[in-house]
Amino acid sequence: MRSGIFAVIASLIMTCAAQAEPADIEATIDRQLQAFQADDFDRAFTFASPNLQRLFQSPQNFQRMVTQGYPMVWRFSEFRFLELREESGAFWQRVMITDEKGTVHILDYRMLETAEGWRINGVQILDSSEMNA
Repeated sequence: MRSGIFAVIASLIMTCAAQAEPADIEATIDRQLQAFQADDFDRAFTFASPNLQRLFQSPQNFQRMVTQGYPMVWRFSEFRFLELREESGAFWQRVMITDEKGTVHILDYRMLETAEGWRINGVQILDSSEMNA
């Protein structure tokens, strides 16, 4: 009986997780990128997950991390959403960003669904050397 209940619960969780709306995820990333373009780090910080907000503690610390570690998201000329995928229950949105110098960067945004909507729970810079050739 217990294993049946756990199977039903697991099935419901997987069904809900598999129904992530790409447009909602893209909108969250888009709004943060637009906030970066406007140098509105207070607003950009609101799109970070609660864990990242605790880690950085303030929009000023977040700004320092972004401008020093992710300058391509702070100052870009264009971006394009690539594939959205689910891995082990986490959703990853791949984004191609072209910086102001014309260099292409591929980033993976780890997304987290919260009561307030989708939030960015981390960003990985991927190797994009073949995109710049």
